[in-house]
Amino acid sequence: MLSQVALARAFASLHVSGSPLVLPNAWDVASARVVAAAGAAAVATTSAGVAWAHGSADGNRLARPDALAAVAAIVRAVEVPVSADIENGLGGPAEEVARTVAAVVEAGAVGINIEDSMRPVAEQVTRLAAARAAAEDAGVPLFVNARIDTHRLGGVGSLAWFDETLDRALAYAEAGASGIFVLGALQADVVRALVAASPVPVNVAFGPGTLSVGELAAAGAHRISAGSSIAEAAYSLVGEMAATMLGDASAAPGRAPTLGWSALNALAE
Repeated sequence: MLSQVALARAFASLHVSGSPLVLPNAWDVASARVVAAAGAAAVATTSAGVAWAHGSADGNRLARPDALAAVAAIVRAVEVPVSADIENGLGGPAEEVARTVAAVVEAGAVGINIEDSMRPVAEQVTRLAAARAAAEDAGVPLFVNARIDTHRLGGVGSLAWFDETLDRALAYAEAGASGIFVLGALQADVVRALVAASPVPVNVAFGPGTLSVGELAAAGAHRISAGSSIAEAAYSLVGEMAATMLGDASAAPGRAPTLGWSALNALAE
């Protein structure tokens, strides 16, 4: 079993432009084990999926103890590195971010995602510096993935969007971010431009409306994440099957699941 420091270094080494770390995000022990069994080199959580599994809305509403307990359970359940989505840091001020990061490291994670929610750059820089300092105090080279929420501006790929995204990327890297995560259905030329301009690895999203994993890799992405899309698909299937059973008495069972009782039970042992 690798030490946490060794896992953190291994996780960082997986961020390779053109041969990216691919992360089908998980939200509980079962989904994490399914992802790892599928061959994932690491497991990353989705804050939305974790929140929904706890009966909470996404958007910095899940209580910190519940979020941290989910991270700790996933770390215990898999042998690959685990990165935790901590939304805005599970607290506003920099000292609260530091407190969260210290707890995440104590739980065994080797990476975090932390979003800027389009805060003023100077404020987010202070929060990222606090995250980095907390990790260094704990003695773990935590991969701090700084999410840049310029997708909220609209016009993804436009000059104004690109300039704002890059300004934030440069400031966050200077503050101690290990990588940046840019949301939106990015085209290949935009990914290439971000990779060329960013001093740290670039994480992009995969899901409905995006390019394929292969196309994003060819554009130079270092990391590709599913975000909440897999959790959305899983819960959508629950809703569809429930609606069919309750609404159509003549409906026949669908095809057998690719992961049936035996396979899932085996992963839980």
